[in-house]
Order: sequence, then C-alpha cells, then structure tokens
Amino acid sequence: MTIERIGADRTGAGGQALPFSPAVRAGDFVFVSGQVAMKENGEIEPGGIEAQTKRTMENVIAVLEKAGCTLDDVAKVSVWLDDPRDFWTFNRVYASYFPNGGPARSTVRSQLMVDAKIEIDVTAYKPQ
Repeated sequence: MTIERIGADRTGAGGQALPFSPAVRAGDFVFVSGQVAMKENGEIEPGGIEAQTKRTMENVIAVLEKAGCTLDDVAKVSVWLDDPRDFWTFNRVYASYFPNGGPARSTVRSQLMVDAKIEIDVTAYKPQ
C-alpha cells in the first residue's frame, strides 16, 4: 500500500508553512486533517457556530474533492466544539449536509488551537 499526501504544499496565516497534509490517501481510505472555519485569506469566519459550521463543512468538502471523494464517501467524522452550548445549533447545520443520514460520528468539547468554535476531521472510504 502506498500513502499519497494530498495538498501537502500548504501555508497558513501569515504564509507560515503547515507541517501536515490536508488529506492523506492510504489504500482505499482518505484521512482528512482537522478543518476549521478558515477563509481563503487565512482568517476565521466571523459569526457564531452556525456560520463557522457551514464554513468548516465547506472546507471539508473542498479537501475531499481534492482526494476524489464526496461527503457520500465519509465513514467517520470527529468533531470538536469549543462550547457545548453550541451542540444543538451545530447539529442542525451538520445534519443539512447529510440529508440521508450521516456517517459514524464523535463529538467532544475541547479548547481549540486556533480562535475557532469548531474543528472537524473525517475519514472517507473510496476504493481506487
């Protein structure tokens, strides 16, 4: 099995090189690194959990597309919320991305490394 790093030449805010790949394909599995509500300009999406969940999910979708996948290929999602009071609003927005039922998911409260309200990573399964 070979490991393919997808989008490995990335920079973060201020042009800083990021020491990870947005996604890695290992055989039939695609592992997407944690995505936050970061806009193209490197700034976090303003607003509350609703706006940040939408932006984060769009970032997940963009990385999946680079790996030749869609949300339909996602088998597992991990979610970190900065504030547990945001859970129900997050859940409502998240559910809109999986109208036919979602993948397996874990959601925990955690202080995030950047000034964001949410982080999401996913594992997709897409046979080559």
